[in-house]
Amino acid sequence: MESKFLPVILGADANAYGLARSFYEEYGVKSLGIAKFPLLETKNSKIIDVKLFDNLTDTKIFRKVMKKIGEEYSKKYDKLILLSCVEWYTNLVVDNRDLLEKYFVLPFMDKKTKDKLENKESFYNICEEYKLDYPKTYIITYKNRNKIKLPFGFPVAVKPVSSTEYSKVNFEGKEKSYKANDMDELVKIVNSIYGSEYRSNIIVQDFIPGNDDAMWVMNCYSNSKGKVKMMCLGHCLLEEHTPYGIGNYKVLMSDGNKELYEKIKSFLEDIKYVGFSNFDIKYDVRDNTFKLFEINIRQGRSSFFTTAAGFNLSRYLVDDYVYNKDLDTVYNYNKHLWLATPKSMIKKYVKNKELKKEALQLIKEKKYDYTLKYKKDSSLYRVFWMNRIYFKDYKLYKKYPPNDN
Repeated sequence: MESKFLPVILGADANAYGLARSFYEEYGVKSLGIAKFPLLETKNSKIIDVKLFDNLTDTKIFRKVMKKIGEEYSKKYDKLILLSCVEWYTNLVVDNRDLLEKYFVLPFMDKKTKDKLENKESFYNICEEYKLDYPKTYIITYKNRNKIKLPFGFPVAVKPVSSTEYSKVNFEGKEKSYKANDMDELVKIVNSIYGSEYRSNIIVQDFIPGNDDAMWVMNCYSNSKGKVKMMCLGHCLLEEHTPYGIGNYKVLMSDGNKELYEKIKSFLEDIKYVGFSNFDIKYDVRDNTFKLFEINIRQGRSSFFTTAAGFNLSRYLVDDYVYNKDLDTVYNYNKHLWLATPKSMIKKYVKNKELKKEALQLIKEKKYDYTLKYKKDSSLYRVFWMNRIYFKDYKLYKKYPPNDN
């Protein structure tokens, strides 16, 4: 008898929709979403039902809600697969494993490993240990913030070590990450961040030159035994450039790189990583290396590009936890386009002529996908609002166009 399972997805954004769509495309299964507030991306959907709970990120409320969900749905399904779409939900899952594992399949790392990997400072120490390339890095603490002595020159990239803590503070001029061209700019940025309630460390890095197409992203799935079973590389053609959305991918072309796959696979298997992992990477033309920026302990918000390339995210998870299959590792080398912006943005804003030509050819061949545009979930409501989500980029790119770096 075939096992009956339910994906339970923490979140209601495009990431949640992309996961739900992956499960629906592969298995015809409708997912259950759990979130704090409604978002357009998952409203009025035929492939995901979202239940809303106030103050869900409060630990006591989270435990109460998830216990109730677990008890109710475990009576209807053989397995409940719990997945997270953002850091704060990932933290709650890992911190409350004692309760959740009674009801849910939990494809996540243990807390100790998660904390090491998600903290950018300790992640770079791990990169050093495993000889993984990363940008030259300097750490600013709240204590030494007035005694900055960089061991490398400007320009530099600046970002908070703890994205979770940083997401909880607000201040004038707040951005997701920063670029400083001299010491005066760096001091101003540091003072702004520490002028808020943020107290964790700040990372300053050698700024790697390059436009949006210098950025790459990789999705992997490691099974319950810590073996990598899927790897998919994506090449960024266009990013978002709004102050707090900077760095979010808008156009990705799936691709492959054997050497990079082997490096990341060896690293993940050595630390016995479990579940989805998502790496942000930048190619440095100065020494021809792929440099790692960070790892997300989940699939990234643009991860549907992997499913679109032919490597359905849900398949490897279900084969592992539901059907107990131990299949060979698969590596993507397919070229397929993933879009989170109107197609016309490619012609107007992608700077690399060769990549632009290749992307337009893929569109001509119908080898492209939008996460939120799904024919099997295309009510008038969704068609209207999903187009509104994408079309807002006409104004945003006009106001915040890509810059040469």
